[in-house]
Amino acid sequence: MNPPAAFVPAPSRAPHVPGAAADVLVVGYGPVGQTLALLLARRGRRVTVVERWPRPYPMPRAVAFDGPSARVLASAGIADAVRGIGEPSPDYVVENAGGAELLRVSLAPEGPYGWPDSTSVYQPGLEEALSRCATGLPELRVLRGHRAVGIAERGGAVELVAEDVGSGEHRTLTARWVVGCDGANSFVREQGLGTGLDDSGFALDWMACDVVPHRPEDFPPLNLQVADPARPRVAVSAGPGHRRWEFMRLPHEPAAEFGTAENARRLLSLFGVDAKNATVERHAVYTFAGRNARCWRRGRILLAGDAAHQMPPFAGQGMCSGIRDAANLAWKLDLVLAGAAGEDLLDTYERERRPHVQQVIDMSVGLGRLICETDPAAAAGRDAAMLRDRARDGAGRPRPDVLTGGFLHRDTAAAPQGPAGVLLPQATVAHATASGPFDEIAGTGGFTLLTLDDPGRAAHDGGTRTAPDPLGVRPVRLLPPGTPRGHATGGAVVDTEGVYHAWLAALGARTVLVRPDFYVYGAARDRAGTAALLRAAADGLGGRPAAARPATGAQR
Repeated sequence: MNPPAAFVPAPSRAPHVPGAAADVLVVGYGPVGQTLALLLARRGRRVTVVERWPRPYPMPRAVAFDGPSARVLASAGIADAVRGIGEPSPDYVVENAGGAELLRVSLAPEGPYGWPDSTSVYQPGLEEALSRCATGLPELRVLRGHRAVGIAERGGAVELVAEDVGSGEHRTLTARWVVGCDGANSFVREQGLGTGLDDSGFALDWMACDVVPHRPEDFPPLNLQVADPARPRVAVSAGPGHRRWEFMRLPHEPAAEFGTAENARRLLSLFGVDAKNATVERHAVYTFAGRNARCWRRGRILLAGDAAHQMPPFAGQGMCSGIRDAANLAWKLDLVLAGAAGEDLLDTYERERRPHVQQVIDMSVGLGRLICETDPAAAAGRDAAMLRDRARDGAGRPRPDVLTGGFLHRDTAAAPQGPAGVLLPQATVAHATASGPFDEIAGTGGFTLLTLDDPGRAAHDGGTRTAPDPLGVRPVRLLPPGTPRGHATGGAVVDTEGVYHAWLAALGARTVLVRPDFYVYGAARDRAGTAALLRAAADGLGGRPAAARPATGAQR
């Protein structure tokens, strides 16, 4: 999908040419590195990517993303592709060995952020869609078949030595910032930051079997965790036409024997899968862990995705967490590169993301301990307790929609406390010439001032205008439901379903300032509060006003 007309890019730059220094160098080109590179390049930043593998990995690893992650992927430019390579997940179910339902989490096909609560996806298709989007951006250069072998910060920049994995030749690349998205065995984390990992102490071996059913309808998409002490196992969709079954290695099983093709066939038979009804594309044994890097930034070097954190797969939040890292980091790097924010803004990246990731790791470990119990007596006690308490629907779900600290406004004298740190919902709105999801109509990419008031007057306090330019604010006025669409011109949209009016009323606010990653910076009850909100945000950036970008109204 092309950028919305209201997208606010950084000032244009000449295309990146070989040998030129980049604004940002991304190490690793999986979904997290791809998303970060796209978000930055769409803002006009010169991005170079170093990826050790000459070709994309042809098999899926992650198999799902949530609604907030889908929203970020859409803002990166692949909304139409996301709809084609994914299928909504109806629920998340944990059963015991006898098939009794211990836990069910219902998942909406259209959640509060404009996308399904959970989407099963075929990862190679996702990576292909991101790569196709990248080919149209002259600011983005991808060096496949190169691995990082040296990294050092010198004179306000970072030098990275990349080795051609075919020829062994070395080349030195420079950038103002480097982000390691290079996975669990991250070179950037080990050599660039020299930081260790806090470990949850919960790690087990599982076999993943990726399968293409001959008749997909014979194996309906589901997210099923079987908490059977005799063999904990999982069945999930891996995107349209693809399924994955996973099995835990029991304590008494030799690792070498567990990973054989013969054992994979035997284990798949537990779900009725055999050569007559499906093709096994891959079986592989992996060891999951719950880890969080102790430091996510040192100087001009940062981490994102699995380089910063790993978690058990039971909540489906590994790739989601990395995508949220990319969304959080992209706009902050952009403002720092523009001179509109000081480098201290990047310290809020770790302050915001690391605690949330730890929460998700803890929740994933908790689900894992529940599902992976192999002691029959302990499992029986677990089953009895959970069957007594069927009101646990939704228990243990992660909260990717809440930030607890960082670049947020919590001045209760000027604004309600509650909204800061929550995600802006996405509902249908209408402009004079079009209607559709808020992000597509109002645009993405910069700060949004969402208000019930006239946005021109909302930024005044007693006749003194507060300049929102350092933020690149896009004012959007919400007109009430029933307003003729023709009245929604300039920076106004009709709240056709009344979702935003009800949301603001529940918050006790008339205005919210929304960050580029869709999180609410803060809210205001009146025009004076709005002016104070904008001043606080601009002051909090600590940058140079001269680098400001002009605001723009909502457009189709």
